[in-house]
Amino acid sequence: MPRPRDFLALGQLPVGPHGAITDVAGVRVGHVSLTSGDLRTGVTAVLPHGRNLYREKVTAGCAVLNGYGKSIGLLQLEELGTIETPVLITSTLNVPRVADGLISYMLTQDDSIGITETVNPVVLECFDGYLSDARARAAGEREVSETVRSASGGRVAEGCVGAGVGMRCQGFKSGVGTSSRLAGESGHMVGVLAVPNFGFPGDLVIAGVPVGKELATAGQPSERGSCIFVVATNAPLAAIDLRRVAWRCFLGMARTGAISGHTSGDLAVAFSTHPRQEQQERAALNALFRATVEASEEAILNALFMAETTEGRDRHIMPALPIPEVVMILRRHGIALREVGQGN
Repeated sequence: MPRPRDFLALGQLPVGPHGAITDVAGVRVGHVSLTSGDLRTGVTAVLPHGRNLYREKVTAGCAVLNGYGKSIGLLQLEELGTIETPVLITSTLNVPRVADGLISYMLTQDDSIGITETVNPVVLECFDGYLSDARARAAGEREVSETVRSASGGRVAEGCVGAGVGMRCQGFKSGVGTSSRLAGESGHMVGVLAVPNFGFPGDLVIAGVPVGKELATAGQPSERGSCIFVVATNAPLAAIDLRRVAWRCFLGMARTGAISGHTSGDLAVAFSTHPRQEQQERAALNALFRATVEASEEAILNALFMAETTEGRDRHIMPALPIPEVVMILRRHGIALREVGQGN
């Protein structure tokens, strides 16, 4: 399936080689998908680097637009401005079991945990109970270990994988999406991974075009979802500026038609892989903000474009975004499109 980037230019800044969060050197992503029986769920892991995260923490910040969520670890992250475990994303009711599994994994990585200090697992979530048997709480220690140990760099699997298996967005099947941007003359890279699970049918906007109004949407009758973002950069930012970067994810989300409804848990975590923290000039910060907005918007669209029609529990069906119809609508509104295969 094509990504939007294959035929549509989004934003002003250049995209990294993979168009993924892994374009930030050292960052790795892993997925485990659970699709047997009534399960349409999974776990996705983002690792800032492949070394001992507990000993080599990364500077981080977080932002909460609407706090209807059951995440773990954000309080200490906000207080200390660091991440010391992989960042995991899963289904809402899986969060305690996944956090427990992440603690077990971290105990194997460092003997000092529980002796001199504790550990702060970071687990984020979206609810996939429309398509999956959420009461089964199927993801646990084994899935966490597999997700983290299988994480790799390079191209990132998108769509109905990992935490995205049971996601839906603005009336269509969603999943995991990712993108990246080169932030202007500084040469710093910004990568975003998103799990969009939000929105009202009919609200979808692509490249400024209200595509959703012209599509026959099906699925969720009203907003019941969330959106999770993980942002990586190699810019040497302090925690306070990473928090500011994290907030810009929601501007990208708004570009796709989101309003962050009453029961939406919209959270963003941003980290830097750079060992130093430096004050950035205005132009450099603005470029990083623009890169985050553009990459967040495109990551959401990638999650939609790469997802497949899915049948889940109780024969609930979420249709995939009808890409040929979307292309026709964009052309009708005067959006210049490339033929698939012409590249960036």
